[in-house]
Amino acid sequence: MRKILVVEDEQSIATLLEYNLKQAGFHVIVAADGHTAVKLAEEERPDLVVLDLMLPGMDGLDVCRFIREKQLMIPIIMLTAKDDEFDKVLGLELGADDYMTKPFSPRELIVRIKTILRRFTQSLEETQPADNNAMSIGEILIYPEKYEAYVRGKQIVLTSKEFELLVYLAKNKKRVLSRKQLLNAIWNFDFTGDTRIVDVHISHLRGKIEEDSRKPNYIKTVRGLGYKLEVP
Repeated sequence: MRKILVVEDEQSIATLLEYNLKQAGFHVIVAADGHTAVKLAEEERPDLVVLDLMLPGMDGLDVCRFIREKQLMIPIIMLTAKDDEFDKVLGLELGADDYMTKPFSPRELIVRIKTILRRFTQSLEETQPADNNAMSIGEILIYPEKYEAYVRGKQIVLTSKEFELLVYLAKNKKRVLSRKQLLNAIWNFDFTGDTRIVDVHISHLRGKIEEDSRKPNYIKTVRGLGYKLEVP
């Protein structure tokens, strides 16, 4: 589930956007002012920001400037109630990816969000290092020869065993793998009845690749059997 940060001080518009984005399958967080927005952008690392230009205290241009100066790889759609071309051009020059003028159609905004996210993800994939043996599962990219893994375009830090476990699951995606198989493949252990080492590493791996490790989209538990890696 992609995370969208909505920065809008008009409560009615913020509520409308939150409702429609949730209906479209997004996870939504809301900020009513610029200072809260930059704090959430750093802490939550949303997949995209819908940013109103006119905000109390710190305006949308300043928020946009902050996100780009911090080099946060987050697409931005700017909202403006003005017809002033200068604001739109300045917003784009500061790094906004698109803009919409109020009033706007929530349906059109959602289409633009999906288009930008698709283009942004594709662009990130194209800039990753080439590897003929690279593996792609959903939004996960794995480069076995380089010991690198990316989730939603961001490199994640894995221990050697976590990385080996992820690669093994990826090579056997959609197959149910028992704890005994994983122990033998990753740790070269004979099955002794103690499989906690597998469960602990699966838990750590979920924490790094899943958006919500309690409701995993990738590493599924098959009760009584083991685990399998699915393509969402």
